[in-house]
Amino acid sequence: MLLARFLYIDVSIKNFMKFTPISFNVSAANCPICGAYANFDWGMLQLSRRNRVNMDTTFYAGYCAHCYNLAIWKRLYDEEQRLEDFKMIYPYSGAIPLPNDDLPVDIKNDYLEASVIVDLSPRGAVALLRLAVQKLCKHLGEKGEHINADIKSLVSKGLNPMIQKALDAVRVTGNSAVHPGTIDLNDNWIYLNKLTPQN
Repeated sequence: MLLARFLYIDVSIKNFMKFTPISFNVSAANCPICGAYANFDWGMLQLSRRNRVNMDTTFYAGYCAHCYNLAIWKRLYDEEQRLEDFKMIYPYSGAIPLPNDDLPVDIKNDYLEASVIVDLSPRGAVALLRLAVQKLCKHLGEKGEHINADIKSLVSKGLNPMIQKALDAVRVTGNSAVHPGTIDLNDNWIYLNKLTPQN
């Protein structure tokens, strides 16, 4: 049962799988600050000076109806000043589910650090996730020396095949991030984001 608690195999995996990452102007999503699934109100942030007219900016805010905090987004333009996209600039992580509360603190810290740096350094983030998986295997009673052998051992003890695939994906991608390999995470972290189960 210890394995089930830490890897969302039990009932909690259903909640984890329902994570809805925030994107610009959505009406509801998991809040990047409190983690709750909540409604969002959106608006443009304005610059205001004493006795002056408010000035529009390129910044927008999504207001969480659950925790009353703001997610701040910046409007991005291409070279010809055409609207290209919106990017969340606060908080730094938001498209990643919060870690399970039952995780040991050191593993949770690695996971949270990876979620903060994923946009700045996808290879660093996936290396941290791989480290977190290796620590988790050791925490669950494995040797902690060879992550592949540890995952195989957990499978022989009843690990859910879906969890095995996720752990193997983190292992392989993490290995490629720190050793010469074929997976290139420099240009786009969408692949890294897919390592986290979504809807």
